[in-house]
Amino acid sequence: MGFDVSLGQYYEANSFVHKLDPRMKLLFVIVFLVATFVAKNIFAFVLLVALILFFVIISRVPLRVIFKGLKPLIVIIIFTAVLNIFFTKGENYLWGKEIIPNFWRVDIYWEGLINAGILVVRIVTLLIGTSLFFSYTTTPIELTDGIETGLAPLKKIKIPIHEFAMMMTIALRFIPTLIDETSKIMNAQKARGADFSSGGLIKRAKALIPIIIPLFVSAFRRADELATAMECRCYHGGNGRTRMKILKMKARDYIMLLISVAMMVSVILLNIYAGGYSL
Repeated sequence: MGFDVSLGQYYEANSFVHKLDPRMKLLFVIVFLVATFVAKNIFAFVLLVALILFFVIISRVPLRVIFKGLKPLIVIIIFTAVLNIFFTKGENYLWGKEIIPNFWRVDIYWEGLINAGILVVRIVTLLIGTSLFFSYTTTPIELTDGIETGLAPLKKIKIPIHEFAMMMTIALRFIPTLIDETSKIMNAQKARGADFSSGGLIKRAKALIPIIIPLFVSAFRRADELATAMECRCYHGGNGRTRMKILKMKARDYIMLLISVAMMVSVILLNIYAGGYSL
């Protein structure tokens, strides 16, 4: 069984989004995250979703690649939505049933459905936006340079920015590797007669032990090999490091800056003046 997941992989294309300065991508993602959590109005959410769909289209990253990156998180998204449906109270009652007499009753309200829908849209939009600008359209080297350069002022308070940026990019880079390793281990265990699909929840959890242990061993081995390779190449962090390509802001980056500011201002104004359902 293989894992058809694209999370953490770079998709090569010649688009406006790919050519953006990684520092501007980082800034836009931060502003977008804030705007998504600040949005309290249906119209604000529609604006954010439309904006992300626009960037997906002009980035030339296929929708199938975007959705493949969401597959590992579908269960979490559905679970979160169900919790909101069953545990959100409101004034507009829709349906209810007593599961266990005098102990457990399930009631569904219209407000719970709305909250669940908005929460799902919020999570999916955040995942698509961050993955689009961080992994699909930005190489690990560009991402490292962008994070390190963008957070350079924090060096004055002794925060190890270079190490932090390197850690993040290595983690993103190894997501596809670990997924592929998991697939290989599962296939090897199945060839030896392992069964991961039958039985109850406890039995399935126990069946995952032969996968988790080799996966951890493989991950630590790869980390040790990477550390050895970096030491052999005389890697000593960011001290005295030079770059072949110096990051420079261009016209398209300033356009992106204006889009970021306009997006945040629009969300705030829609929250204040637009009607519709508010959280």
